[in-house]
Amino acid sequence: MHWSRRDFAKLGVMGVAAHLAPRLNAQTPQRKMGVPTDGSSSVGSKTGVPTDGSSSVGSKTGYAVIGLGRIASHFMPGVRLTTNSVITGLVSGHRDKADRTAAEYGVPQSSIYNYDNFDEIANNKTIDAVYVALPNSMHAEYSIRAAKAGKHVLCEKPMATNVAECQAMIAACKAANVKLMIAYRCHYEPTNRRAIQLIRSGAIGQVQAIESAFGFDIAPGEWRLSKKLAGGGPLFDVGIYSLNACRYLTGEEPNRIAAFSSVIDRDGRFNEVEENVGWAMKFPSGIVASCNTTYGGSMEGYFRVHGSKGWIDVNPAFIYEGLHLRADCDGKPIDEPNTARDPSQFQAEAEHFSHCVQNGLEPQSPGEEGLRDLSYITMIYRSAGIAT
Repeated sequence: MHWSRRDFAKLGVMGVAAHLAPRLNAQTPQRKMGVPTDGSSSVGSKTGVPTDGSSSVGSKTGYAVIGLGRIASHFMPGVRLTTNSVITGLVSGHRDKADRTAAEYGVPQSSIYNYDNFDEIANNKTIDAVYVALPNSMHAEYSIRAAKAGKHVLCEKPMATNVAECQAMIAACKAANVKLMIAYRCHYEPTNRRAIQLIRSGAIGQVQAIESAFGFDIAPGEWRLSKKLAGGGPLFDVGIYSLNACRYLTGEEPNRIAAFSSVIDRDGRFNEVEENVGWAMKFPSGIVASCNTTYGGSMEGYFRVHGSKGWIDVNPAFIYEGLHLRADCDGKPIDEPNTARDPSQFQAEAEHFSHCVQNGLEPQSPGEEGLRDLSYITMIYRSAGIAT
């Protein structure tokens, strides 16, 4: 069931290594999701064993980008906008693409690696961390190998394809005394953070219910339609945004989950993964949430929060730019379009992780956060009768 990076390269679909629809995130009730309400991005507590934080490129954390697909083409420009991060290495199975990217970002030829000599990054002092932008089934392998090479790990979501892989990633990073952060952009994005702040302040009263959805009409032949590569269907890809949002909006963990799935379009795309998933969650406070995701049609990425004194609607909520928050807070209307442009969300994400690396802080979206989402995805699949 495990595919190597070389196997994936043979598919010839590297150009779609990250779909046009972005990624999201959440956290735990006990930690109140760790989402600050003061607008700061440098959040976290000191770890038990502080890291050195020193970088061979001065005050900037050097990143090696593993996989040069679409999402990496957003992350790298975001890094370039930061004051504390820099691209210092590339890992790709396509040397021509790596050479072009290296020229654009000033990466020396000696810092370009492939999947055969990847472990040699251990000897490269300009690389402090890696950004894992590979298909889901490869996240665990390359995160663990990077940790063993002594590099901090920023891994795209979903963290992995199953709970065991998530646990192995966390263990490897702890054993190597390196940081592990899952790239849940929305934890660091102002509009999502504003929604959380309004809820925590009591502006809409007691939250009663949440609705959220995200989906798209997937093209035939995408690697996301391979269960071996993706782990599952739209729930692993865009549905995780809704799952994660309900968790960080409530600041709680669900204690009851019920789900359904279906395949409507019998056109060969969904021989391995589901087309549609709908699920409901109940939280300890009594808040109920209803979510949907699909690979069968356009489904706006949004969430709507209903409170006893008002409501919050963020639509779109999960894409790279153009986010828009509207609300009614006890009769006071709010209309806040977000004018920030891509790659601002990736800039904030990289800045946060680099700050944590340099100051021995725990990232706001650590490996445990990704593990929790994979645990809930497993529960949703079981409730829906989908084999995991």
